[in-house]
Amino acid sequence: MKVTVVGAGAVGASCAEYIAIKNFASEVVLLDIKEGYAEGKAMDLMQTASLNGFDTKITGVTNDYSKTANSDIAVITSGIPRKPGMTREELIGINAGIVKSVASSLIEHSPNVTMIVVSNPMDTMTYLVHKTTNLPKNKIIGMGGALDSARFKYRLAEALEAPISDVDGMVIGGHSDVGMVPLTSHATRNSIKVSTFLSEERLQKVAEDTKVGGATLTKLLGTSAWYAPGAAVSGLVQAIACDQKKIFPCSTYLEGEYDLNDICIGVPVVLGKDGIEQIVDIPLSDAEKAKMQESAQGVSKTNGLLEL
Repeated sequence: MKVTVVGAGAVGASCAEYIAIKNFASEVVLLDIKEGYAEGKAMDLMQTASLNGFDTKITGVTNDYSKTANSDIAVITSGIPRKPGMTREELIGINAGIVKSVASSLIEHSPNVTMIVVSNPMDTMTYLVHKTTNLPKNKIIGMGGALDSARFKYRLAEALEAPISDVDGMVIGGHSDVGMVPLTSHATRNSIKVSTFLSEERLQKVAEDTKVGGATLTKLLGTSAWYAPGAAVSGLVQAIACDQKKIFPCSTYLEGEYDLNDICIGVPVVLGKDGIEQIVDIPLSDAEKAKMQESAQGVSKTNGLLEL
């Protein structure tokens, strides 16, 4: 099992670290355009192997896609990160060109690769990969919902004053501060609806804090977060690599599901060796349906800025 991570910045390096520590891949290739940067990150990570007990080989390369040949899974984290006050959508001009070029180079050397897109604006970048490559739609996955759901569960556990292992919840919709749809009606604490424990007002606060989770961290850190995004990506990679058949909310190309067409947006999917193996249709309340439609309109508007 060979995994390539393009972009050796904070998110990419964190992703490579989590994949290695989980010890399910034989090789992780870390690629960056900055001379020596990926090589240095890879060497630093490899020097933790005996300490963390993993045998995964991590290789760093500078812009040499031949070294990524025959990758089973590739992760695209490259592009500029958000700065305080920036929206994810404002990154589109620069990141679209980067993502298009990276996807093409990856497929040239690994025509059967399953691709996970992390670069922002993520739903639009996932759509761009669909429109500019010949990969089947089940092999193009946008990572947003897994991260947003982790942040949702963090906020739920905080509000409930409960251990996070007791909490389950999911965020669908667009990966943006306004587009996320935290499914408070489906959230549970050990199978009991969280509405049993929390007021509607408190649940609304949890949902709003979740939606600005990335912006909150960007304001505190001065740049985008990396630990949770890296962990979220590694979860998707492991589900595919180990054929786990796990359900994650991921940005996927819809053709009528959830009454949406010609758009990539976050919905629950089953992930296994073939990538997205099933889109899971879950019942939504009228309010959630309305929010999902509103989210889709926002994503479509951003898609319209692409030069396809």
